[in-house]
Amino acid sequence: MLLDIVLRRITKSSELSRSKASQYSHTNTLFLPPWAFQKGKVCLYQIYSTNGGFILSALIEELDKEIKKRRTFAIISHPDAGKTTLTEKLLLYGGAIHLAGSIKSRKTQRHAVSDWMEIEKQRGISVTSSVLQFDYDGCRINILDTPGHQDFSEDTYRTLMAVDSAVMVIDVAKGVEAQTKKLFKVCKQRKIPIFTFVNKLDHFGKAPIDLMDEIENVLGIRSYPMNWPIGQDGQYLGVYDRLNDKVLLFAADTTHGQEARIADVYEPDDPAVIERVGEDVWQALKDDIELLDEAGEEFSMEKVNSGELTPMFFGSAMTNFGVQDFLEGYIRMAPTPQPRLSSDGLIAPDDEKFSGFVFKIQANMNPAHRDRLAFIRICSGKFERNMEVWHERTGKSLKLAQPQQFLAQDRQIIDTAYPGDIVGLFDPGVFGIGDTVCDSSHKFKYADFPVFPPEKFARVQAKDTMKRKQFIKGIEQLTQEGAIQLFQQAGAGTESYIVGTVGTLQFEVLEYRLKNEYNVDIEMNMQPYEVARWMAYEDGHEVTPAELKGADRGMFVYDRNRNPVLLVSNEWALGWITDNNPELLLNHVPFDKKEA
Repeated sequence: MLLDIVLRRITKSSELSRSKASQYSHTNTLFLPPWAFQKGKVCLYQIYSTNGGFILSALIEELDKEIKKRRTFAIISHPDAGKTTLTEKLLLYGGAIHLAGSIKSRKTQRHAVSDWMEIEKQRGISVTSSVLQFDYDGCRINILDTPGHQDFSEDTYRTLMAVDSAVMVIDVAKGVEAQTKKLFKVCKQRKIPIFTFVNKLDHFGKAPIDLMDEIENVLGIRSYPMNWPIGQDGQYLGVYDRLNDKVLLFAADTTHGQEARIADVYEPDDPAVIERVGEDVWQALKDDIELLDEAGEEFSMEKVNSGELTPMFFGSAMTNFGVQDFLEGYIRMAPTPQPRLSSDGLIAPDDEKFSGFVFKIQANMNPAHRDRLAFIRICSGKFERNMEVWHERTGKSLKLAQPQQFLAQDRQIIDTAYPGDIVGLFDPGVFGIGDTVCDSSHKFKYADFPVFPPEKFARVQAKDTMKRKQFIKGIEQLTQEGAIQLFQQAGAGTESYIVGTVGTLQFEVLEYRLKNEYNVDIEMNMQPYEVARWMAYEDGHEVTPAELKGADRGMFVYDRNRNPVLLVSNEWALGWITDNNPELLLNHVPFDKKEA
């Protein structure tokens, strides 16, 4: 008898024997390959005979095992809350680096690994998301470090589409800040579980209990402290681990945070604890814990996963205070890779057919080679080097060659990856943000990425007309990263472009990168427009400058797909045009996209 084997998991078992398999047989003889019975493998393969009769279902345990190892999360915060420093210290404890840097490094110190761009090192800010991967305690950790500045919100939003949870970093002195509110709102809309790290406990700040109240009142989410700082007003000696009922006391930091900080672990009633922290501090801790136990929120993983409750950790990323406690607590509670919404319903990570989507494109990660990488979040199945996939947007088959995993700018070629992992692929210009790649036997499309409407505009052209070719190449490649939007004025030549962004800092980054990555100096003139609207007529005929009444009150431009767009200075001017063109339809983003 010949058999066709189709992989489709229908149950979970730890081992399959021939005697057990024979119970499922609908034929007199059952033929299975030797690997179907290997100890420690389970498998329910769906096996059909050539005459169509059902025999058995089974799947190798490999996929399920690897999914359980994955933790994929983004770190979000207001600028200067310590997000990138925390990322660096997680790498330190994970063994990915041996000495930690700082985003605001002294000249003699290392820069943060996640801030690999030269402009990031110079400005002391993150301007693009970084991907960082390491192993810790049997888990594969995928960290996506995001820009905190509001001008880079679009990059952060796309990154949040690719994670299963988020870590919210809060400055103990400043509490919940403006950008934190915005990013939290995005996480809540996407029902992403949120973990909170209260940072900078080495400085004076708000009382922990007051921060809990602020998080609830401002963000509308309850918090459950997983640990509690021992001490007060920036003079903290350790933390109390509520879950394990242990006291962790830290030695003084003499390395300026460059090396891991080891904690001495005590039972709560150990006399050595009182001896080290003092009677008053110990009594204050006991009072706080009693209050939390009696009046605080009850811990519930169900509420954490639904976004109603945030596990809360206290520490200092700069001095490594409480960082390891946070890392281990997060790994213990964080969700494994989750199902993703597609045109064919929810796609489970343990679906045997490979799928993923592009959430980020980055040009010139390696300045020596001027390469371009597409970052893909693996959503289901097993990724294998050189595998053939279906590219939904073009409807063509692609070979996924040279797959890479990252430690920021550093990378290595890999052969396999699993749901939750982030893989970088060399991109010759094929991929776009939001693209779906999947097995050709199951074609579908993952949900579209929302788009931010631009609010700031500038005319940009090369100073040296002899470098026009480099200018066009550079600005088009940087546009494909998604940080800026590119327009051309109707009736104008191709010597200049109109660039739209969500914030003014993007223009500075654009100018810097064109100069340093493409050797092009530019002239940039800010435009007096703050409103962009995509245009169409109800009957579908083309919108032209000549036909549009009041087009001279703004600027008529086309986006990269030749869709007509109107730029105006304010809502009043837009209202005038709307009143005088009653059949005109207007949208904040292209009509085939949705607004963020």
